[in-house]
Amino acid sequence: MLTGKIALITGATAGIGMATARLFAQRGATLLLTGRNQTAGAALADDLGAQFLAQDIAAPEAALRLADWVQATHGRVDVLVNNAGILYNGDATSCTDAQWDHIMAVNVTAVFRLCRAIIPLMVAQKSGAIINVASDWGLVAAQNALAYGTSKGAIVQLTRSMAADHARQGIRVNAVCPGDTDTAMLRNEARGGVAGGEADVTANLAAMAAAIPLGRIGQPRDVAAAIAFLASDDAAFITGAMLPVDGGNSAV
Repeated sequence: MLTGKIALITGATAGIGMATARLFAQRGATLLLTGRNQTAGAALADDLGAQFLAQDIAAPEAALRLADWVQATHGRVDVLVNNAGILYNGDATSCTDAQWDHIMAVNVTAVFRLCRAIIPLMVAQKSGAIINVASDWGLVAAQNALAYGTSKGAIVQLTRSMAADHARQGIRVNAVCPGDTDTAMLRNEARGGVAGGEADVTANLAAMAAAIPLGRIGQPRDVAAAIAFLASDDAAFITGAMLPVDGGNSAV
């Protein structure tokens, strides 16, 4: 259970972030949600009895704004879920400077900045749990996703480093590493012709599922459940862990 815990979740307006917010609410957490979509965020916050602050997580000032918001509303934060992320496909010859810079800004730099802003609050209370959403592509290589895989590999190492740095301050830092998960991001990727052509998203998703040892695409709640576990006191002796939630992909 997460009763009594105050949790800040980024990228909360869709996919894994929304599923995490809903599960955290069911388990009793007090929620502070952020994302770029004001309309979706406000509706979700109203539905869950949460608070929402629209932010572009890649903006240089976003981390301090969120930390100030946390401080002003509750004066503490027990759980930080760094979920916001973007994907561009491409190899080293096709990835543009703009795509590389954007992925690094959202997937890596924003996570670093928000951790830097939130960790002092956790240090002051001598407790806290940070869960970073990486990817199984941060554990193993994938074709045609150079910048994305590099960014998620950076999150894996960022997680390990922060876990080592802040363990004695009562802060646990872990990552989940999702595989193919049924989100808008995956469906956009499926439109790129993985199996049956540009329009045949259903066939492409089926081909992805067939390649996964457990034989299906992950659901956002699958990842949310892992995040909720790492945020809970049941994971009190776990830090610096990379938890694959990928149906066995990274095992094979």
